[in-house]
Amino acid sequence: MALFGALFLALLAGAHAEFPGCKIRVTSKALELVKQEGLRFLEQELETITIPDLRGKEGHFYYNISEKVYDFLSTFITSGMRFLLNQQICPVLYHAGTVLLNSLLDTVPVRSSVDELVGIDYSLMKDPVASTSNLDMDFRGAFFPLTERNWSLPNRAVEPQLQEEERMVYVAFSEFFFDSAMESYFRAGALQLSLVGDKVPHDLDMLLRATYFGSIVLLSPAVIDSPLKLELRVLAPPRCTIKPSGTTISVTASVTIALVPPDQPEVQLSSMTMDARLSAKMALRGKALRTQLDLRRFRIYSNHSALESLALIPLQAPLKTMLQIGVMPMLNERTWRGVQIPLPEGINFVREVVMNHAGFLTIGADLHFAKGLREVIEKNRPADVRASTAPPPSTAAV
Repeated sequence: MALFGALFLALLAGAHAEFPGCKIRVTSKALELVKQEGLRFLEQELETITIPDLRGKEGHFYYNISEKVYDFLSTFITSGMRFLLNQQICPVLYHAGTVLLNSLLDTVPVRSSVDELVGIDYSLMKDPVASTSNLDMDFRGAFFPLTERNWSLPNRAVEPQLQEEERMVYVAFSEFFFDSAMESYFRAGALQLSLVGDKVPHDLDMLLRATYFGSIVLLSPAVIDSPLKLELRVLAPPRCTIKPSGTTISVTASVTIALVPPDQPEVQLSSMTMDARLSAKMALRGKALRTQLDLRRFRIYSNHSALESLALIPLQAPLKTMLQIGVMPMLNERTWRGVQIPLPEGINFVREVVMNHAGFLTIGADLHFAKGLREVIEKNRPADVRASTAPPPSTAAV
């Protein structure tokens, strides 16, 4: 009975375990690149070492060697002398390696702001898993509104999988990663747009006035020539669907058309619902995941009657054109700025390839050191502790 209870609790815990929204695999090719860059850094550190004159006794052998004659006497250095030299150099190697590791880790963003509205949580969900050829890391990969930092969207998406090993790094994103972004912007009130007066395209303004002429002509003369208002408001958080054939985003919004007379309440002419489907293409540039959106499907219908929906058919093409010309560029300007991937400062992605799967996508890329490790360390080292980061003193015999 106790065994059954334990099994039930384990299954219950597994059912509620949250999958990562983002996974990163670092392959042996990337680790080799980092190793080479680390060795280059250590060589630079060693060039700064000043070894003091060595004086001491080894058995019956007394020595007094200055730094200038090390090369000349190198063939005569005994094992005891090598030990003394190692006491000078090994602390520097240890210190340099420690500084290198800590400095790189300190530059990886964990929970940070994306813009003035939302942030992203890249906290590790468990310890990294290392094998002979890869290092795999699971990140929460969840966006949140900055005004609701404790809010969290439940992750019901499939777990992203990483199988490839040809590139240096692979990053996987589930549908949850993108859904949490769109819901965060929705909760922040960003998914709405209002065009008034001159902001409404002239041809669309004329078409809307002609379409609703029967309603407009019944209004008072002071209202008839008032500026036109076109308002789009997303009704629910958009949802992302990732398939091997591509990535799509489904959006449902209300479209309200009204006249806005000066110093008077606006006069609503019509309210309709818009269903749109956008295609999304992902790319990695530098360290940013960028998205290019394109409007693929679009339809509008009345909230009141099928007859009114038929009357809206002439508006469908002009409204779609307005979205493509006026709205999509604004969306793409924001999405193409991208969101940072949890990668240390000074390292960028190059030669990326995107692969779609059922419920998640993966991006493979190679790495490029945009900055030397010394520059990364110096940039991210606090000014008040730079003086305290000198290597520890030697314990050589004097």
